[in-house]
Amino acid sequence: MKHRDPAELLPLKPNWLHILLTLSEEPKHGYAIMQEVQDRTNGKIKLWPATLYGTIRRLEDALLVEAVDGGDPESDERRQYYAITPFGKDVLREEVKRLQQLVQLAYSKGAVRT
Repeated sequence: MKHRDPAELLPLKPNWLHILLTLSEEPKHGYAIMQEVQDRTNGKIKLWPATLYGTIRRLEDALLVEAVDGGDPESDERRQYYAITPFGKDVLREEVKRLQQLVQLAYSKGAVRT
């Protein structure tokens, strides 16, 4: 596989960003991803199953996430776990840098006051 530039995928769609952020610490199953996004956004973003799994498929196609073994022998074997790939971490890092620059610009232009 040839090396890809993470910047080619920026800016990330909000659902992509939230899923990658959720998977940045450890693999999770779909329901846990939905719950974490909903909790983190105070219910403003709800990833319904069709949206979540469609987005995960696109993230897999883009090589940003991959299906993995749950690792926990006590976990429900019907649940599919997903993990962020090294390339996915690179893309997430570049998106966070891009967003930081945007926020800094907003402050410098006086659009945001502290």
